[in-house]
Amino acid sequence: MNITQEKIDDLNAVVKITIAPEDYSPKVEKALKEQAKKANLPGFRKGMVPVAHMKRMYGKSILVEEINNMLSENLTKYLADNKVEILGQPLPVMDDTKEFKWDNTDEFEFNYELGLAPKVDIEVTSKDKFTAYNVKADEETLEARIKNIRKSYGKMTNPEVAAEGDVLYADLAQLSPDGEVFEGGIAATGSIRLDLVTDKKILKTLVGLKKDDVVELDVQKAFDSNETVIAKLLNIGEEDAKDLQSKFKVTIKNVNRLEESDLNQEFYDKIFGEGLVTDEAGFRAKITEEIESMFKQDADRKLQNDIYTQLTEQTKMQLPNEFLRKWLKATNEKLTDEELEQGYEDFAKNLKWTLIENKIITDNEIKIEYKDVFETAKQRLDAQFRMYSPQPMPEDQLAQYTATFLQEKENANRIFDEVKALKVFEHIQSVATLNQKDIDYKKFVEMK
Repeated sequence: MNITQEKIDDLNAVVKITIAPEDYSPKVEKALKEQAKKANLPGFRKGMVPVAHMKRMYGKSILVEEINNMLSENLTKYLADNKVEILGQPLPVMDDTKEFKWDNTDEFEFNYELGLAPKVDIEVTSKDKFTAYNVKADEETLEARIKNIRKSYGKMTNPEVAAEGDVLYADLAQLSPDGEVFEGGIAATGSIRLDLVTDKKILKTLVGLKKDDVVELDVQKAFDSNETVIAKLLNIGEEDAKDLQSKFKVTIKNVNRLEESDLNQEFYDKIFGEGLVTDEAGFRAKITEEIESMFKQDADRKLQNDIYTQLTEQTKMQLPNEFLRKWLKATNEKLTDEELEQGYEDFAKNLKWTLIENKIITDNEIKIEYKDVFETAKQRLDAQFRMYSPQPMPEDQLAQYTATFLQEKENANRIFDEVKALKVFEHIQSVATLNQKDIDYKKFVEMK
């Protein structure tokens, strides 16, 4: 077997693999003998099929399989031994002029296109500057969160007259264009949340209603054509809600209001545990801390995105774009040319970042160990379980779930990539200059 490489340019090459009969014949003969021992064919005792008979019946298919195995194994070994860094996968060059007899006398020649990884020149230093935002809870955000929590622990009342924020429990009947109830039309009993009504004029007509009042409601206008809200209110599918144009007769059955819980010790103990918070000042401080903890996650994501954008833009490298487009088409049969062009820029940018990541990891000897992957996976699973139950799962049971989770290759690869990205960002942040900046949440949202 002979393998040679012809470099087309810095980003493209062709590998030629020549396989002679003496290379593949021993493998084919061995495979035939093994198949003969296992074969169960009519007219022969099991395991006693002559090799010559197997060769006549299956010789060509076994030859094809062995040639493919040799190509895969030796091409992979050649690239590894010669430290050829490629992007994507080698693509076979189709040559319709070559015809093989597949009779164990052919000398096979196969060519493969390679997209070569470019040289990455990057060194992150203190000269690289980024802004790390400390997002502060503004008064409006804090008050909204406090109101939401107090309502969550509050009690339901039934006032006579509806006010903003109340819920109208009502019968709804679909109207025909002439304003009459549509016979056989949509009829439902549901809750109209006034805080979801976006049209101010319609909201004004709903505020002040009381039990047994009747009004006409344009649901599309009231809820800004939000098919999810409309579907839930009318108990219909979202597709039906999306196309619905009718108005509805609304008959109020009741007005519901969720009163805010009092700020007292019982309330504080329910939320934070007994005695941990004893007054309103401590309560507000805890809620502020909780909000700003959530904001920190957003700020961290923005910092990472800023690092990604800045480093991919300032790190100059060329990619074998023609090869990569061809490879994407070859490995995604349903990918259209239009989809390829629409998505290629993002693909290339992400590929550049992967090359930058790999360079930083190599240059700085960053290690990604199994324990890091395991702990990260365990944290992600713990967060998922807590969404359904506030009680933490026992440590040994969580560890068992994590081990099972990581046995799935796709899960393990995803968490590995997450840990890899985090370690690279941590390194960059440790050597770059981070300018700390306090910012109100509202202004921070406007930046994103």
